Amino acid sequence: MNEVKFTGVSEANYDGLIGPTHNYGGLSAGNLASATNAGLIARPREAALQGLAKMKHMYDAGLVQGILPPHARPDVTQLRVMGFCGDDDTVLKTAWAVNPQLVRNMSSASCMWAANAATVSPSADCADGRLHFTPANLSTMLHRSIESEQTGRALKAAFNDPTMAVIHEALPQQSTFADEGAANHVRLCDDQGEQGVEIFVYGRDALANETSTQFPARQTLQACHIIATRHELDGERIVFAKQNPEVINAGAFHNDVVCVGARRCLFYHEHAFEDTHATLEAIRTAADGLFAPQFVEVSNDDVPINDAIKAYLFNSMLVQLPDRERLTLIAPTETEDNAYTKAYCEKLVSGNGPIGEVIFVDVRQSMRNGGGPACLRLRVVLTESERAAANQNMLISPDSYETLCKWVKSHYREELAPDDLGDPNLMHESFTALDELTKILNLGSDFYPFQRG
Repeated sequence: MNEVKFTGVSEANYDGLIGPTHNYGGLSAGNLASATNAGLIARPREAALQGLAKMKHMYDAGLVQGILPPHARPDVTQLRVMGFCGDDDTVLKTAWAVNPQLVRNMSSASCMWAANAATVSPSADCADGRLHFTPANLSTMLHRSIESEQTGRALKAAFNDPTMAVIHEALPQQSTFADEGAANHVRLCDDQGEQGVEIFVYGRDALANETSTQFPARQTLQACHIIATRHELDGERIVFAKQNPEVINAGAFHNDVVCVGARRCLFYHEHAFEDTHATLEAIRTAADGLFAPQFVEVSNDDVPINDAIKAYLFNSMLVQLPDRERLTLIAPTETEDNAYTKAYCEKLVSGNGPIGEVIFVDVRQSMRNGGGPACLRLRVVLTESERAAANQNMLISPDSYETLCKWVKSHYREELAPDDLGDPNLMHESFTALDELTKILNLGSDFYPFQRG
């Protein structure tokens, strides 16, 4: 197969490569799929191959597709911080004997959901003309709060030219600054290379003592403000919108469970925002002089909110394919399996609106933990020079796809139960696999903590 030639400004999708410890731990409060499937037997090899197949599908469709590597799990460094001593085997065995649930948290493969890796602002939006990344601190959930340091390393490995990209530190690990990354961030624009409107969606104002949700409202207004300032965004081109507390309680733990946007189009459920009218007006005002936003609202009559969340209609990738005039929605097969969302998709593409096609992809292993196609990717708008300066080994090609599939088949277990996480053999298998991966992706010989001793 000939290599696809990418020119001009393009939106790349950097997917999280699913790690060897993929399991169903049920660790995420408010994520109903995670809770429902807790304790089931997971299939790490199948999960990773499904994720790679999705990446290859995006590449074949003409999109720039990147990879973010799995984190080293279990996180032995964190277990040592918690007081467990000795070599790696001793640390793991002792921690498992004392507190298996702690080890399950330290073994989660949740970094696979790259939509939570960081918030990204393209160079066209930033005053200094550089890409800006803020790794998410993910402070609400223990198993995710350990990710930001390694995420920062991954982003620096992918975008290692400081004249083109700024990789900020994560916000402080404090509830006031709780930040969940791009899962609560939408960018609208006319052309990817031109200035756009960045929409920051938050669940709570941490300084207002809000307690209106049963499940955690994970993103704070304070975190959104800091990131917008850090990224040197134009204050007139920013919108801060509040999630509807009712949909958080229904299981929409991130905004991307009920809303997705691309180019000029915002595709959302009618209950997504606390004040929909004010949100849409704010977007129109911010976009004034740049483009006319296109709003596609899905009514609760067409798709009840519980079905929208169960089938992950909105946790889909909304993309502009090179050979299409209208946008394409890349949805999970669960959307096709649900009567309400399937009927809505048929209605959606039969009209003349901005979304003209729906493609269904199988990411069932991820879906059982509550992560759809949109969860698996971090969107990064790249100019031609930024793309050329990026780590080319972290971009999917037909050759790298085949290499990575062989790597997965060589190293990943076919099945994994939650209690397998206490097995030192699994840890050694995982570390051996990741050590080899650093060579495939050109990450350096000191990328992971176990490589640094």
